Amino acid sequence: MIIQVSASSQKPGCPWQVRLDQHVVSFRSEAEARTFVNTLQTRLQAPHPLKQAG
Repeated sequence: MIIQVSASSQKPGCPWQVRLDQHVVSFRSEAEARTFVNTLQTRLQAPHPLKQAG
């Protein structure tokens, strides 16, 4: 997954965007956008144990 943070003029109230491949999420500040990215990356890198069929 490609994750990019960028400034945008498309939504005046939410001038920052995080692009997740084709999906875009808008934020009010760069700090909010970067916090979202950090949380997302932490969750993606966390161990995800699979239940074994018993």
